[in-house]
Amino acid sequence: MPILSKRSGQDERAALFPPELLAHFDDAMIASFDLYEEYVSRLALALFRTTGLEAACRSAASATEAVARARLVPQAAHLPVSWILALLASRDWIARESGADGQIRYRLGQALPFLDPEELRAAQQAHDPRCLPAYDIAALAAAHYPDVVSGRINGEQALFGEAGIIPWVKYFSNDNPMYAISNTVGAIAAAQSTTADTEAILEIGGGLGSGAIMLLDHFENIGRTAQIGSYTLTEISPLFLKRAQRNLAARNPRCALRFGVLDIDQPFAGAGIAPGSVSMAYGVNVLHVARDLGKTLAELRGSLRDRGLLVMTECIRPFAHAPLHLELVFNLLGSFRDALLVPDWRPNGGFLTPEQWTAALEANGFQDVRVYPDIAAIRDAYPSFVIGAILARRS
Repeated sequence: MPILSKRSGQDERAALFPPELLAHFDDAMIASFDLYEEYVSRLALALFRTTGLEAACRSAASATEAVARARLVPQAAHLPVSWILALLASRDWIARESGADGQIRYRLGQALPFLDPEELRAAQQAHDPRCLPAYDIAALAAAHYPDVVSGRINGEQALFGEAGIIPWVKYFSNDNPMYAISNTVGAIAAAQSTTADTEAILEIGGGLGSGAIMLLDHFENIGRTAQIGSYTLTEISPLFLKRAQRNLAARNPRCALRFGVLDIDQPFAGAGIAPGSVSMAYGVNVLHVARDLGKTLAELRGSLRDRGLLVMTECIRPFAHAPLHLELVFNLLGSFRDALLVPDWRPNGGFLTPEQWTAALEANGFQDVRVYPDIAAIRDAYPSFVIGAILARRS
């Protein structure tokens, strides 16, 4: 996200971002975002070569054709390959063509540069080493791409095997600014929208507890901890849940903390979440992995009281079909590839646009939907800004 607007060539942050967020998107933070995007782009360029796509695109090829020519496994490879081709085309490293049959095809039209990703890692080390866990996760994913797209292992094994535990623990931390910013946006959005009757909070996909820590600390800092009667953190991974409980146990003695295993693709009642028992449902970077988003939204709605609040921080796709750098990692996962699609509001798995999130929530019993900050207003100026909270109330 360059400091200067793509629309005006000026710094438009003060005009487009809420004042309370400006300090969190300062020049140093934006420099880290820019370094990371260049790092991921260089990883994608290397993967174009190592997965056989360079040879596959010497003549124009759609993603499907490139997968076939490179002899990759279509179910595992189609989404990652589509992303690699779209990202390289966005950098003008390969050509993007629209065929007479309506297919988008990609072609290697010039000699590709050789760019070392490690130069960017070294630059990040010098600029702000706290962000390096994001680089470690990207490198972990990139190292396994050839094996995943060739069908030798699956993405879950690649990313969450024994070698991935420590990198993920460091990544899902408020000590990592590249992840903590999502927790910050969510905490600010939730605090602005809650009222005195926020008695019971349910967090889904709580991970290691960094989102809950940020939210509860923010309420403490603004003197509103007393309005939270209970906080239930749920997570599908028992290992992560145990770590979250340990991380949170002594931090907020005045708040009744509860912990439980919850799969967001299953009925919430199985995890002891009673209908109408929640005043606010909260989550950070989790709702996009719901296999059946409508079903999960129905469970969230059912858990909320009348006019209860939903606050979900997400990586939001500014424009439909635009490749996002975070997708390097998550495109390997079956939850990204195998989502139940709905043409009007979930045309793809994973990340959605502001319009798609709004349509999804309204179609599933929510109203007063808004995105904070307003990415639809920001995206023409800063098209790589992707962090936002989606807020809505049960209708």
